[in-house]
Amino acid sequence: MKKIILIPDSFKGTMSSGEICSIMNESIKKTYPSVQVISIPVADGGEGSVDAFLCAVGGKKQSVMVKGPFFEDMESYFGIIDNGETAVIEMAACAGLPLVGDNKDVRNTTTYGVGQLISAALENGCRKIIMGLGGSATNDAGTGAAAALGVKFTDEAGVEFIPVGGTLTDITHIDVSGMHPALKSVEFITMCDIDNPLYGQTGAAYIFGPQKGATPEIVTELDNGLRHIAEVIKTDLLKDVSELKGAGSAGGMGGGMVAFFNSKLQMGIETVLDTVNFDKIVRGADIIFSGEGKIDSQSIRGKVVIGVAKRAKKANVPLVAIVGDIGDDIEAAYEEGVSAIFSINRVAVEFKIAQTRAKDDLALTMDNIMRFMHRLESI
Repeated sequence: MKKIILIPDSFKGTMSSGEICSIMNESIKKTYPSVQVISIPVADGGEGSVDAFLCAVGGKKQSVMVKGPFFEDMESYFGIIDNGETAVIEMAACAGLPLVGDNKDVRNTTTYGVGQLISAALENGCRKIIMGLGGSATNDAGTGAAAALGVKFTDEAGVEFIPVGGTLTDITHIDVSGMHPALKSVEFITMCDIDNPLYGQTGAAYIFGPQKGATPEIVTELDNGLRHIAEVIKTDLLKDVSELKGAGSAGGMGGGMVAFFNSKLQMGIETVLDTVNFDKIVRGADIIFSGEGKIDSQSIRGKVVIGVAKRAKKANVPLVAIVGDIGDDIEAAYEEGVSAIFSINRVAVEFKIAQTRAKDDLALTMDNIMRFMHRLESI
């Protein structure tokens, strides 16, 4: 055994990807002290994405003063990797739901600070921006971020304003002629792991609005706003985001990234794998350990384990998934490149109890697998 790759997703509410990598590494080293272990922490675009990228590929975190969810001044940050060429931004760093606390008012929250983070990245010379969506407190379809970068939104009277979720229906015209000039030469990749459309019963407002404080009446209002902005975008920018998969991510930010910044929407794990140059790293690997809190039929749609497994299969490297729970109908995972799946749950207990023992259970599970692998090698 010469080379092992660790690339797990977090176990939501239990362990971060970095913590899982650390526990796995410690177990591996007990049995194979001289093996090369490469850890690649994974984040889904939400809180912790910047730190995960910096941990995986190196770089630095840049602090900057921006506007928060309610236009208040706050200190935020973004990551700089690839020798200064690429910026990693997580919108949750200035527009995240935890930042509003108990004051959930999705009609009046903004992504303006996200645009300021983009501006700061441009001023630092970055020519590629990876945008992480997730955990937002907003429903403004990215209009706030666009406004911070020079896009003008005007109402019926021709008055310019910065839209929020509750005022999208007031937008009559969008003028992009004054956008930050550096944006013309920047590549945007947006990490988007959901396929919800911009509006409708499965859109941003109906699916995610309630967790941001929206009542049924407010959800309808927000959805009407998203329908309206889609029509204005189609008329003024000649882009149709109305049925774009992923447009409803982060309060419509997915659609906004495409409409205002010509961004590509891409699964988070694909972005991570491309950024860390995984196809090169995997060469010569003996085994890959991935994992997530629960693997089920939904995982097959492109979550971390399956995303890594597809690359592992191409490289002919076995992948073992270490998970919390194993759901039904997961046979397709094996067809995608997963060699085996193990649950860390050693006893039948409720989740609130399983949480408290997850780290120990993970360590014990890895210890057992290492013992078994070592025994096979000696036969």
